[in-house]
Amino acid sequence: MSIKKLKAITPGQRFRVINKCEQITRDFPEKSLILGKYKTGGRNNMGRRTIRYFGGGHKQKYRVIDFKRRKFGIYATIKSIEYDPNRSSLISLLHYQDGTKSYIIAIEGFKIGHKVISGTNIPFNIGNSSFLREIPLGTNLCCIELLPGQGAKIARSAGNYAQLFAKDQKYATLKFPSGEMRMIMLDCMATIGIVSNSDHKLVMLGKAGISRYLGKRPRTRGVAMNPVDHPMGGGEGKASGGIPRSRKGVPSKGFRTRSKNKYSNKYILKRRKK
Repeated sequence: MSIKKLKAITPGQRFRVINKCEQITRDFPEKSLILGKYKTGGRNNMGRRTIRYFGGGHKQKYRVIDFKRRKFGIYATIKSIEYDPNRSSLISLLHYQDGTKSYIIAIEGFKIGHKVISGTNIPFNIGNSSFLREIPLGTNLCCIELLPGQGAKIARSAGNYAQLFAKDQKYATLKFPSGEMRMIMLDCMATIGIVSNSDHKLVMLGKAGISRYLGKRPRTRGVAMNPVDHPMGGGEGKASGGIPRSRKGVPSKGFRTRSKNKYSNKYILKRRKK
């Protein structure tokens, strides 16, 4: 997809950069694959606010995505490429040969009529899904499982991917764009290709109202608060702050919050770049 910079007809359009949405072919979802979605406005069951800066936003429907791709050996045809308000990537509607329909994450290069399949002993074309033990080295992958049968967990957002770096007796080594290298079991499935809508990172909202459409409310800086409200609050004029930290006192900007005893540390061969 390509981006478009709007003309400054209004103040809100002066800095606005949008996706041209050239890849999208349909502007309404498949009725059998959507669910209702209610909003909490950041309130719990007692009506008390538990999440700050959260609420409002445009009404949305949830699209049910097939992250497991367990219909082995059955070809499916891509019928449409659609927008999904719940994720940064686009989604594709599949019509299987047995008559069932499902949504999957759209891959870069998808066209209407393109056929995809999942399983073993399949061609390694974009959109096809197979086990890591079957996929050749050097392939770009997305929608990768962390545990066998769990469903895709890694590389699902717009423009994301991982490269199959090496294979061992039990594990495959994946290299991510961040520089991290991680081992994942060979029995996990992955989809071949790069997630669509890679220009999503270039979009600029242009005005505060667009954030409100997305359900985000204005955020107050910690240094603008009083000492009773935030660790970085207080002080005379702008002489406040100190070490950047959260409301709970956890340092940010470089402080590692990952547990030293996390069970999956042994699977990470190389941490991401600092």
